[in-house]
Amino acid sequence: MAKKIINEPSRTLMEYRLLPGLTTAENSPAEISLRTPLVYTPQQDKKFFLNIPLVSAAMQSVSSDRMGIELAKLGGVAFIYSSQSIEAQIGMIEKIKQHKAGFVNPKAVKPEMTIQDMYLIRHETGHSTFPVVDDTGIFLGLISKWDYDISLHGSFMVKDRMIPKKNIEVGVKITDLKEANRILLESHKSILPILDETGKLLHIVFRKDINDQLNNPLEVHDEKKRLLAVASINTHDYKERVSALATAEVDVLSIDSSDGFTEYQKETIEWIRKNYPQIPVIGGNIITQDGFRYLVEAGAGAVKVGMGGGSICITQEQKGTGRGLATTVIDVVGARDKYFTETGKYIPVVADGGVTSTKDITIALALGADYVMMGRYFARMEESPTEKIVVNNRVMKPYWGEGSARARDWKNKRYNQSKFVEGVEGLVEYAGHLRDNLDETLAKIKSSMSTCGAKNLEEFHEKAVLELVSALSIREGKAHDIYQSTETNENSEDMKNDN
Repeated sequence: MAKKIINEPSRTLMEYRLLPGLTTAENSPAEISLRTPLVYTPQQDKKFFLNIPLVSAAMQSVSSDRMGIELAKLGGVAFIYSSQSIEAQIGMIEKIKQHKAGFVNPKAVKPEMTIQDMYLIRHETGHSTFPVVDDTGIFLGLISKWDYDISLHGSFMVKDRMIPKKNIEVGVKITDLKEANRILLESHKSILPILDETGKLLHIVFRKDINDQLNNPLEVHDEKKRLLAVASINTHDYKERVSALATAEVDVLSIDSSDGFTEYQKETIEWIRKNYPQIPVIGGNIITQDGFRYLVEAGAGAVKVGMGGGSICITQEQKGTGRGLATTVIDVVGARDKYFTETGKYIPVVADGGVTSTKDITIALALGADYVMMGRYFARMEESPTEKIVVNNRVMKPYWGEGSARARDWKNKRYNQSKFVEGVEGLVEYAGHLRDNLDETLAKIKSSMSTCGAKNLEEFHEKAVLELVSALSIREGKAHDIYQSTETNENSEDMKNDN
């Protein structure tokens, strides 16, 4: 006989509804904050916080560098998938970290370099402006594409064509973008080198990048004002992969596994904590209190929860293992809160899989999740890495699971993984640019929180009152008993209105 049989069915997010609380001016949607911890760190470093409770899943069809850049600008992060070569993943992380987000660490050139050699660097990096420094890092000047013609000046040295420091407005030890912007505006310049007190180059600030950042007030970045980057890893080549990711200055690591309650994951977390203690690790996926405790005691700074609920996941069907996401969140959040009481360490819980609409996001957050991970939602966006195709006059994008045959082909070649699939491949309807969809999604979340009388996610956890509803109640909550002139069905409407 089985060790334990639970006869109470596990519940999905679809089966719960929120009951209203008192809405006041203090918790009107305009006043609500969605800031939430990405991972636990002893110092609670401010860079390890998200400004929206949404992250994109570590999937080949979802999270590449383009999604990572755009989502970080908008307040979340993309988990860059590990089902690719280490070199390819490093390339994605570097593109995110090197994306101009305010204070840029530029590629510098030496004064004795030829224009021809610098021109080659320009084509390799895509940069058109370079600071010029000596062997000790002292700033000497700037050279841009407007200062030379490769056909005329290819044999010249950089120092012959650069703009010398004496003709350049510089800032000294400036760390505030608004102050940098003020100097640029007053000087009528588009570039501001930032130096230390000895004259060594620290950063360069571009006016266009300041404008970009000011237009993205929720942007998440590190202490150097570079966009936040999260990389997925596995329990196979993690030593080599993590070492390379650390060199690329990744901010957070996340172990990608459908079942994280394993010795392999414990060993991986412990190795990272020992060798790279500055990089927090997200563990998972787990669906029980025991699994949560196991990973946290190994050193996980956050835990992903959920098994078998994703739209392209068939783990439950193939293996019989899994649990409704609502029950999972409720159970693990209870363990999280108990652990916090015992230790003072608040470990974020990430709801992953089975989040199909904004309503589901809201329910997961109300139940105690700190943020949600989604695949399908982001796979529909322009920024996902797949190409658009037209099927029956509808614009679609391919979407497949990491446990599908398509993704598993890569893993089998390297790790000889499972002999059966745990995911499928399909299409999702194209939704346009992420920025255009996200505003509506966040507005719905804030409206729900306002209805419950909460002005931030911490209050939402404390004040939310949820009720289990019947199948008839769910039906009653949808449009019914009327004729709608446009052809609709439940699946297509969910797909269209998932934002």
